[in-house]
Amino acid sequence: MSKMLATVFHGVNDLRVDSVPKPSAGPGEAVIKITATTICGTDLHIVRGEYPVEPGLIIGHEPVGVIEELGAGITGYEIGDRVLVGAITPCGQCRACLAGQHSQCGHGFGCQAIGGWRFGNTIDGAQAEYLLVPYAQANLAKIPDEVTDEQVVLLADIASTDSPSRTSSKDTNSSAIARKECSKCSSHPDAIFEETTPPTHDRPQPKQVARAFRKGGRAFARKRSRQGLDPG
Repeated sequence: MSKMLATVFHGVNDLRVDSVPKPSAGPGEAVIKITATTICGTDLHIVRGEYPVEPGLIIGHEPVGVIEELGAGITGYEIGDRVLVGAITPCGQCRACLAGQHSQCGHGFGCQAIGGWRFGNTIDGAQAEYLLVPYAQANLAKIPDEVTDEQVVLLADIASTDSPSRTSSKDTNSSAIARKECSKCSSHPDAIFEETTPPTHDRPQPKQVARAFRKGGRAFARKRSRQGLDPG
């Protein structure tokens, strides 16, 4: 069996880089070779024991990579495509998903609290050489050639939590458009690159994404501080 290196949670303050089995794709799944990922504040909460996950789980939920393997039933993608995968991986078929509540995905049935967040929570995550993507047809987004991995990696999760700046912002310029596009990522990865804005702003530009991220991150940290919570 092929092996890979991965960041594995073993217990509170016990995180190790282990050699583990490389995943393989079943029907409806894909395996991507990770080319960029991040460390989220949630990962820190897991390591500190502030959010419980099972020992032996690979952590991380912000993946960018190249398609290594495609399972049966996946169309429109090819081996070697560069893709972004959202931190939320909904099935697209349950009651919650059909109602647009993708983060509450019921895994094909009704709904489940934060059921859409699987990577590094209920299934192995992205801090590894390879990642198994469930419901891949709904959860892969091709990355345009002119955009780098570094420019899109924050769209997997962090930039899409930019709701404080989106709801409080009154501007209508390109940075607002970038925030609007980023907000779609967790539930609809493909929406990031849809041409839903005028031709001159057909997708967020790197400076717009960075500006939106910085502004949203500061607002989020201030809100957390007011609530007496860790800004991370």
